[in-house]
Amino acid sequence: MFNLIRRDVILQKRQMLIFIPFITFFIIMDAHPALTFLVASIFIPFNAFAYDEKVETNILLNSLPYTRKEIIASRYIGAMIYMILAIGVTSLELFLFGIPFRLTDIAVACCLFLLFSAFTFPLFYIFKPGYIYSVVLISFLLLAGIGPPIVIFLMDNITVVADFIINLSTTVMYMGSAVIIIFLYTASWGITTYIYQRKAL
Repeated sequence: MFNLIRRDVILQKRQMLIFIPFITFFIIMDAHPALTFLVASIFIPFNAFAYDEKVETNILLNSLPYTRKEIIASRYIGAMIYMILAIGVTSLELFLFGIPFRLTDIAVACCLFLLFSAFTFPLFYIFKPGYIYSVVLISFLLLAGIGPPIVIFLMDNITVVADFIINLSTTVMYMGSAVIIIFLYTASWGITTYIYQRKAL
């Protein structure tokens, strides 16, 4: 199964050459560190899906000695491994540029990445290849742009929820968010496995 994870990196050799410049661009543009960490985390997993969409590798993957369950597991485990590696590289680059960041920025980026992945990974197995990657990319950019204003609006106008969240300690809020996101990611993993095992290629 881990050979499948390694395969994504091998197939993306050319794209990996632009990974550092890609992250550097966000740093130079003075993007928030959390956004930079998030974009870096998304780079490899979603490029892998884009590559598979273009060459339709599902038939090839299913001809290998791996079960469909293992193929999906490699996607979800691989995404977490690439996220950790991307955050490590991005942290080093931010340090070299002398840009301060906090563990909170990393935690927020990790949670957002896992949440976004939980909702989008199943789409690659529900819909036919061709346009899914474009739709997911546009959705991500829209959410990154309009997400924070929507949250602020809801917090300002739904006073009961806002008061409840404000009264929570920071630790409880982070722990609660982490538990919910891990649950959603695990549920997404199970749903995607179920879909893929019953999908006709």
